[in-house]
Amino acid sequence: MFLVDIHCHILPGVDDGAKDWQTSIKLAREAVADGVTHAVCTPHMLNGKYINHKKDVIRLTENFQDMLDDAKIPLTVFPGQEVRISGDLPKALDDDDILFLDEDGQYMLLEFPSDDVPAYTRDMVFELMQRGITPIVVHPERNKKILEEPTILQELIEQGCLVQITASSYMGTFGKKIEEMSRKFIEAGQCACFSSDAHDLPKRQYQYSEALKKLSREFGSDLAQQYQDNARAFVNGDNVQLDWQPLGKKKKFWLF
Repeated sequence: MFLVDIHCHILPGVDDGAKDWQTSIKLAREAVADGVTHAVCTPHMLNGKYINHKKDVIRLTENFQDMLDDAKIPLTVFPGQEVRISGDLPKALDDDDILFLDEDGQYMLLEFPSDDVPAYTRDMVFELMQRGITPIVVHPERNKKILEEPTILQELIEQGCLVQITASSYMGTFGKKIEEMSRKFIEAGQCACFSSDAHDLPKRQYQYSEALKKLSREFGSDLAQQYQDNARAFVNGDNVQLDWQPLGKKKKFWLF
């Protein structure tokens, strides 16, 4: 069985995730205990505070894999980035400084500021799509602007974006409002998969498997399996599509 985590902050000393190698190893053990077999290490990129260049992330990830192997921790890690939407993004792409979830450069994690979706977002998404890049919007359920205007996410999906929800959001770790918004996006088919978004911070632990179990109970085991398949497909560069509806229209999930 494979369980792929496409978004976590377990590389040491590069952002607000793991502070050192010891913490990275601790988080890796927690990931494995939660059932994760493969993880994309995605430090922040272009968020105004952290710039983690592609070559540095690749080097750190390779070092981390060596340490995991030596410690006999059964976790396979890949280099990636959580890329903040920014006017500097096109240049970073031109300079080959952006990492994707897959080797072919199709799927890229796209983050917004926590309290806003910039006015130029539609134009930037259009440019990314023109380059053959499919943005995966990360944790929209925790974005203040989207919480106020949930249809913003639908507009991005209509442009071709895909969506990833943080597992702990769905579990209620960030409060009832964010839990309910997560559920609404899931019910409308507007989410492709979960991720841990694990940090060495309060409320940022692994709840991935627990969220999948909850998803299976509430929406059926087929959807829970689809989320797992989609996460694996992102890393393999395989096709992922959303069968979605506008919010407010009940999506039928048949339970077997």
